[in-house]
Amino acid sequence: MKITIETAACSGHARCAAASPQLFRLDDDGYALPFDGEVPAGLEQAARDGAAACPERAITVH
Repeated sequence: MKITIETAACSGHARCAAASPQLFRLDDDGYALPFDGEVPAGLEQAARDGAAACPERAITVH
């Protein structure tokens, strides 16, 4: 499972990190940073929760 973050669409609400801090990192201004690699085993639901928390729908989980 992978996470794609459309960083240009991110508005910096930080809801992804609030929902799933173990997966989503933010820059100093509160914008989501790109996610590199595979979602670790056992964190699949956390990835979905973080994506669902994004009001801009800038996060895709595949």
